[in-house]
Amino acid sequence: MTPHILTRSLDRAATAFVLIVAAIGVLIPLSNLLLPQGSMFQVPTYLVALWGKYVCYAILALSIDLIWGYCGILSLGHGAFFALGGYAMGMYLMRQIGSRGVYGNPILPDFMVFLNWSKLPWYWYGFDKFWFAALMVLLVPGLLAFCFGWLAFRSRVTGVYLSIITQAMTYALLLAFFRNDFGFGGNNGLTDFKDIIGFNVQAEGTRATLFLLSCLALTIAFLICRAIVTSKLGKVLIAVRDAESRTRFLGYRVESYKLFVFTLSACMAGVAGALYVPQVGIINPSEFAPANSIEAVIWVAVGGRGTLVGAALGAVVVNYAKTFFTSGPLAPYWLFMLGALFILVTLLLPKGIVGTFSSWRETRRSAAIAADRDSAAREDGVGAPNPAE
Repeated sequence: MTPHILTRSLDRAATAFVLIVAAIGVLIPLSNLLLPQGSMFQVPTYLVALWGKYVCYAILALSIDLIWGYCGILSLGHGAFFALGGYAMGMYLMRQIGSRGVYGNPILPDFMVFLNWSKLPWYWYGFDKFWFAALMVLLVPGLLAFCFGWLAFRSRVTGVYLSIITQAMTYALLLAFFRNDFGFGGNNGLTDFKDIIGFNVQAEGTRATLFLLSCLALTIAFLICRAIVTSKLGKVLIAVRDAESRTRFLGYRVESYKLFVFTLSACMAGVAGALYVPQVGIINPSEFAPANSIEAVIWVAVGGRGTLVGAALGAVVVNYAKTFFTSGPLAPYWLFMLGALFILVTLLLPKGIVGTFSSWRETRRSAAIAADRDSAAREDGVGAPNPAE
């Protein structure tokens, strides 16, 4: 009997990762809500929001590792899909403010009233409903990735050229969203959120629930990625990564495989952005900055390209280090430290933290198996063959 696809895709490390994320997703909200203030085990609300941001970054790192680590597509513009998902959620949150804004307009957001807009733009229609916003979180990044990927992969743009045009795409979106007449808040973006599905977005219970949902989304994204990379589809993706011309020669439609995984990756990044915005409280054009996309690639490289677990771990580790070092006297030097970290990992740990550890463990296991085989052979009286005279 063929095993279930999820059971088949989970090895020991993957199962441990899922269990750890599930435990964190349950224990941290319970610690925040049930334990009294001042308890050494009570997690403050600001830390719940901070770690929720890290979890969203981990989902973004997974989406990049899926296309880069397993398909060889190095995207330097995945921050665009992350930001588009965030803007879709931000538009819904802005529509929920209603007459509680500074200007008291029940329809128009405050920045539109300030800019003397007379009516709501057509592309804001429907964002007063959560189901519509959730659909746009997936549809907008996915549609952009599909159109971009169809043009790029059909033209057989690969390697550094693809990386450059993805970076150009996100930079073009950055310039567009900075414009006040674009209808997305200009330089200030979208902020001052009040409610989400009727719940106060600043309340402790809402923060804890958002963190739990982020951990749930991370688990689902990880399971989807594992199911893909351990299937026949995953083997084709690895073949495309390692020898694209040979894979095409064998009769596989390489462009279709790349387009599918690129679109799926963009949808995952959009979900990460949608969960990020209500926990951070703001979305602005700076999320489109090419530097953000490059930094996300560094997370994957540090954790371990082509490992999934390493990508998520790298996102958490690097962002925790960023939070720690940018809050002290080393703040002006963080970018230099990040660059040095990337160089050191590239030179000394080319497989990343998890990839290097896995290789070391496999080497030790192979050596142990060989030693056991030699020991068993000696016990059975089987020695090495005598050299021919």
